[in-house]
Amino acid sequence: MSYPEIEYRTVPFEPREIKPKNRPSLWTITKHTLLFAVTFLSVTFVGIIWVGHTAHAETYWEMWPQGALFAVLLLGFLAAHEFGHYFAAVYHNVKVTLPYFIPVPIGIGTLGAVIKIEERIRDTRKLFDIGISGPIAGFIVSLGILLYGFATLPGPEFIENFAGHEEIIAHIQETGTFPDEPPLLENDGTTIILGNTILYSFLAGFFENVPPMYEMYHYPFLFAGWLGLFFTALNLTPVGQLDGGHILYSLIGYEKHKKVAGIVFAGITMLGGIEAIPFLYININEWFPGFGYLSILLWAALLLFFMKKGFHNDIRWIFPLWVVSLGTAVLYLFLTSGFEQAGSLIWVFWSFFLVYFVRLEHPPVMIEQELSPARRRLGWISMAVFILCISPTPIYFLM
Repeated sequence: MSYPEIEYRTVPFEPREIKPKNRPSLWTITKHTLLFAVTFLSVTFVGIIWVGHTAHAETYWEMWPQGALFAVLLLGFLAAHEFGHYFAAVYHNVKVTLPYFIPVPIGIGTLGAVIKIEERIRDTRKLFDIGISGPIAGFIVSLGILLYGFATLPGPEFIENFAGHEEIIAHIQETGTFPDEPPLLENDGTTIILGNTILYSFLAGFFENVPPMYEMYHYPFLFAGWLGLFFTALNLTPVGQLDGGHILYSLIGYEKHKKVAGIVFAGITMLGGIEAIPFLYININEWFPGFGYLSILLWAALLLFFMKKGFHNDIRWIFPLWVVSLGTAVLYLFLTSGFEQAGSLIWVFWSFFLVYFVRLEHPPVMIEQELSPARRRLGWISMAVFILCISPTPIYFLM
């Protein structure tokens, strides 16, 4: 039996060009640059309030160099973080915007910076690389800022540059050291205290003249470094589509990440309760003396609302985590007599942000790939950074 002869032809291979997706126009670059400039001015203005040498200046103009230094440090961290994401996305040819810097002339002068991924990331390796590049870059820059600040610390007499610190200055002149306990400031009777972290406390132990946390925010390198590390930790929260959510999802997959994210969210709401209950207690007692403990019921109701939204009315998650979160917060406050210490409500706002804007679950990725050993090690190190740089009480007040 014979078969017809088959004719084979050689066709030259012409590789298809993969067009880069990230070529911003001149107008786009100009727009983002202008937004950065406005944010720089905003952070400089607010930075004067934090680090400006008020004891020796008659006008704000005399303090702008201190505010500008703080702006350079803080925006240097934000730029490193966002461009870490940006260049990782460019490397993987994922369409992405340039960073948007967000000015706001209160607080620290900015709400941060964001980039927008304009297409779906289809595999876990790209998801991991883009998710972790920002925290790595931001962590390195913040750590460098903090270490430089520790290595170049002036003596305690540096606090004489700031008005309204008469009691502290008198103590330093007498003893050469800061007071162990923060005295109430004379201007409004309130002392602002930044929360310590494991990493900050560890590094501070190697240096002399480290200011207490109730004065640290007058030191631009320490304050900017602390903020950078804390914001890195916030982004590494392993929930939803935050950087930490991308990383942990890539490490353990959809189902396990869903469980971990729920437990982490319960922990965050517990911290929110430790802030919110004293805040409500103080204000209720001011208007209705003797009814301060209604604050527990009010927070319990708000917590239930967060839980129902976050867990999509799934009672199997809502009830046990609601009980644990509320019970732990109340027990902590009773054991520490913390009902009279007002917090900043950062964790309350973070809980709201997570359930309404981030969502707890990470959406499934189309292609799940095994990460390389190096990526896995880096991923677990980033989770350790989250623990080392987070503060249970980031900002609180003594009144």
